Amino acid sequence: MAGQRSTRETLAHTHPRSGPVYPPPQPPGLSSVLERNIEALQRRRQREEKQASVQERIADAITRFTGSLRFVYLHLAYFGFWIIANLGWIPGIPAWDPSFVVLAMLASVEAIFLSTFVLISQNRMAAAADKRADLDLQISLLAEHEVTKLVTLVSAMADRMGVTTEVDAELAEITQDVAPEAVLDELEADKPPSESH
Repeated sequence: MAGQRSTRETLAHTHPRSGPVYPPPQPPGLSSVLERNIEALQRRRQREEKQASVQERIADAITRFTGSLRFVYLHLAYFGFWIIANLGWIPGIPAWDPSFVVLAMLASVEAIFLSTFVLISQNRMAAAADKRADLDLQISLLAEHEVTKLVTLVSAMADRMGVTTEVDAELAEITQDVAPEAVLDELEADKPPSESH
């Protein structure tokens, strides 16, 4: 009993509140597949960033900066000083825009350019999202095709062994590949007239 107690105390001192001493086993092959997919995505993103034009990189940099708190703090300091100075609250600094017309004009011009940069970045993001959606669709169609082939193979094995189930009536439909054009046509036909225009 003393030996068991000393062993437990040693383990508790060596691993205080760390849970089990040995981590749970990982599924074989999962880590390598995940690492390969992550590396492939990273290489793809790096290649897309290198292929971007100078104008797109500038627009992305401006959009990232304008979406940060540094941009907010800079504007608070800039506009705050402008307003306080033109209200005459700072001694020794004459008011150069007492009606704030120049300030309003600068803010309007800035808003025009910032909205343009944001739209450029959004267009790039939308194009990337379209590519990912196309990839997801291709992977889904491939998975559906593989499942259909597996169902066909299992159905043939069941017929050969004389096995019958209650889903045999649905096998004729399940073993057919889904036509994406027909699905899209059906979705478009089910839309209300107001949404189709």
